[in-house]
Amino acid sequence: MSTSTAILKEAAQQQKAVRTRRPDLSMLLGVAVALAAMVAGIAVTGVKAAYFLQPTGALIVLGGTLGVIILTTPRAGLMNSARRVAELLWAPDIDRRALMAEIMGYVRRARAFGVLTLEPIAAQATTPFLRESLVITLDVQERDKLKSALELKLRLRERQGETDAKVLEVSGGFAPTIGVLGTIVGLIDVLRQFSSLQSVANGVGTAFVSTIYGLAVANLILLPTANRIRARVAEAFETHEMIIEGMMCIFDKMHPSLVQERLSFFLHESESK
Repeated sequence: MSTSTAILKEAAQQQKAVRTRRPDLSMLLGVAVALAAMVAGIAVTGVKAAYFLQPTGALIVLGGTLGVIILTTPRAGLMNSARRVAELLWAPDIDRRALMAEIMGYVRRARAFGVLTLEPIAAQATTPFLRESLVITLDVQERDKLKSALELKLRLRERQGETDAKVLEVSGGFAPTIGVLGTIVGLIDVLRQFSSLQSVANGVGTAFVSTIYGLAVANLILLPTANRIRARVAEAFETHEMIIEGMMCIFDKMHPSLVQERLSFFLHESESK
């Protein structure tokens, strides 16, 4: 077996399941705990859960908050945020050790046969950022320009994540206020039919449940989701930095053992053992 064939075979073996997706159990657990705490709190008071099912309050808060999201966000940004929220349910499980092994395969190939030999296999990279970084590394001829281009791409990804989180954060700021609008509507209904005790009871119920809806939507859904997006972006940032470091090492034709030592700094403690 020739050296070229051996390196290609090694790279193929190293490109295992670097990027897979699995249900985000910690996020689902958080949602379950929050809902269980609310249900338990309601049960302790002795108030029936059906009392909190007020269609008027739900319509005002949910419809009003959705309208605010549409009003404050351009269509492209709205689609990006919706896609980002959908992705939260399935956590990207990136094995950094496997990713490092994949990058090392590219390092060895580039050092043995030249950087341009990566062009036919760049499209087979297991993560989008790695594929894009390989293409940039092949196209750029100056080190400073390469570093600038990769860092710019990293900043743009980080900025996009912050923009997606900001959409939910802004909406979370409006939801409690919209809940207050529902409260006012309920109180107006109370004053309009003050002579009917049943109408007063229903109006007061709608009023205060609307406030609860607004607070719940903001503090249990929108704001936590925004923070979750930021946490995912921060985690991906480290992985992308690792890829950029690998690309710079390929450009510098650094020895594989030195590259491996540098990339190992990006491994989590549990992965480095």
